[in-house]
Amino acid sequence: MLTLESFEEAAAKVKEVTQETKLIYSSYFSDMTGNKVYLKPENMQRTGAYKVRGAYYKISTLSEEERAKGLIAASFANLGERFGFYTMMAILVLFLQAKFGLDGKEAGLIYSTFYFSIYILALIGGIIADRTRNYKGTIFAGIVLMAVGYLMLAIPSPTPVANKTLFLVITCAALFVIAFGNGLFKGNLQALVGQMYDNPQYSSMRDSGFSLFYMFINVGAIFAPFAAVGVRNWWLSTFGYNYDADLPALCHGHLAGTLTPEAVDTYSALAAKATISGTPVTDMTVFANEYLNVFTTGFHYAFGVAILAMVLSLVIFVINRKKFPDPSKKVAAKAGDATAVEMNAQEVRQRMYALFAVFGVVIFFWFSFHQNGLTLTYFAKEYTDLNLFGMAISAELFQSLNPIFVVSLTPVIMAVFAAQRAKGKEPSTPRKIAIGMGIAATGFLIMAIGSYVSNLPMHKDIIALGTSPVKVTPLLLMVTYLILTVAELYISPLGISFVSKVAPPKYQGIMQGGWLGATAIGNQLLVIGAILYESIPIWMTWTVFVVACCISMFTMLFMLKWLEKVAK
Repeated sequence: MLTLESFEEAAAKVKEVTQETKLIYSSYFSDMTGNKVYLKPENMQRTGAYKVRGAYYKISTLSEEERAKGLIAASFANLGERFGFYTMMAILVLFLQAKFGLDGKEAGLIYSTFYFSIYILALIGGIIADRTRNYKGTIFAGIVLMAVGYLMLAIPSPTPVANKTLFLVITCAALFVIAFGNGLFKGNLQALVGQMYDNPQYSSMRDSGFSLFYMFINVGAIFAPFAAVGVRNWWLSTFGYNYDADLPALCHGHLAGTLTPEAVDTYSALAAKATISGTPVTDMTVFANEYLNVFTTGFHYAFGVAILAMVLSLVIFVINRKKFPDPSKKVAAKAGDATAVEMNAQEVRQRMYALFAVFGVVIFFWFSFHQNGLTLTYFAKEYTDLNLFGMAISAELFQSLNPIFVVSLTPVIMAVFAAQRAKGKEPSTPRKIAIGMGIAATGFLIMAIGSYVSNLPMHKDIIALGTSPVKVTPLLLMVTYLILTVAELYISPLGISFVSKVAPPKYQGIMQGGWLGATAIGNQLLVIGAILYESIPIWMTWTVFVVACCISMFTMLFMLKWLEKVAK
């Protein structure tokens, strides 16, 4: 139960690592509002804008036994990997469009297939680890492979490409290497974390442990889009250009001779604005070639940031390797323990049926949720006013909202669960997952309403004009990302926790891979979102995701009693 004393104790503990930040008077916002406005510069903390208070206090309350079990080490190893991964994911579809001149459906197909591969190959990674009982070695190999894949993407090549097919194949090969490495890494690290809580002494903390694990790995994802955008924009400015989200597509259209007269006028106006020196653009073909080459080279160098992140992840993992559980030793110990209880075949079947039922349901959720890197990114680029309180922003930066909200809201969600647990009213893990799906439906409903009320044009119309005549406030996307993040915190870490709890011991790796395999199928379906985005009114696209999330929610509620019984 939360008390005044517990708040005071937490405040005293947090003071050990935080520093006082003074309020700063803002003349800009004061003049704009007619009031005295002061800003609190939280970015002056050692961790920057990342809210250190909740995370540090949670860590401080862990026992020495809990710390020694390796949760924090696993979290930090995953933090580096996630930083690299989200550096790439923040820019992937926009890179594909700018590099190869692909439309939304073509880039969406590559994106969805890549995401599918990541998660389906986690099933293969789980099988390898379960067969060899060498989880740590499998994870190590995964980190190395991901670094190799990022290196393949980081090597720059001229744009427009001389041989589109060849370079597209090389890019897809690099993505496959990353996906295979991720498959070896992701599910098996989750399995190791789950094994930390197999001891009955810690089993009640399983959901909290996975929530903390999930929060920490998202710290890396917070800064990744900023790093990617920073490198790209720095490279543009080095060659005298400003960033413009609409220009790459217009450049490709000009070179291909497919621009409408209206789009030609838009292209000329944006090209003039993109030149820092203000020198008029006289040769639009030369400009198109130069801008595309500089723009995509900046993206190539941004992929290099992911390599550095993987090196960091590798170092952390190797240093802390001994802290992680060793499943092979655990199995040997059980074999020599006469008191060890073996699951009968019927119990194993019931658990497997329950897990596969949940896997089938979450497909619809992931089909909707992971639109954040596809159609929601397209929406940010094409339909969103990229100005926030007078500051220009990049479409890629919206990718930071999800991890920022994950880190900020995880302590809140954990506190809610703890308060419910203290009162004996904490929902079961399956019920939490169903609630999360309902929350996700609400997020897409807001997008549908906002798009409908704004009377946004169809995608084909903005292609003809070169830009959208109607732009919505970025607050629409920000609110949507906030709601979707709350949904994610009810589903993703708790789904992983549910799998680790229900899966029979000898199938831990493969069942974690099964969870990721279900995610893979949902991600392969992402391309449907890209097709709908370019084919029907935008508000109708978001409505499809509302329906998908509602189907998931009601199906989970229908199976609730059975799932709760199996999970006891």
